[in-house]
Amino acid sequence: MLYIWLYPFHKEFSFLNVFRYQSFRIIYAAVTAFLIAFVLAPWVIRKLQEIKLGQQIRDDGPKRHLAKSGTPTMGGILIIFAVTLSTLLWADISRPHIWLVLAATLGFCAIGFADDYLKFIKFQRCEPH
Repeated sequence: MLYIWLYPFHKEFSFLNVFRYQSFRIIYAAVTAFLIAFVLAPWVIRKLQEIKLGQQIRDDGPKRHLAKSGTPTMGGILIIFAVTLSTLLWADISRPHIWLVLAATLGFCAIGFADDYLKFIKFQRCEPH
């Protein structure tokens, strides 16, 4: 979006000419995604812990895995949010391959979400109340 909004002004403001370089937009997209994830991570982890979306470890598995019990699951939501927002900000969204890659990424996100959600629901049913 920034490319579409700002690049047309590159003749009036010469410093905006950097937006035409894909490498510039890639670097700033990566930095933006990192900053979004870094800033939001504590809040997202706290919220996932509050709603008790922690990793459930089976008792019959290796004992060293028990240390992971309660680790928040579905943290990929934060990564997908950061990458999607960063892509929408810095990519040339007029190109169809951007939308294709974004759709594939969100499709894999949906599969991962469904996997985590079903695992969580299945474990809740097996637990004695």
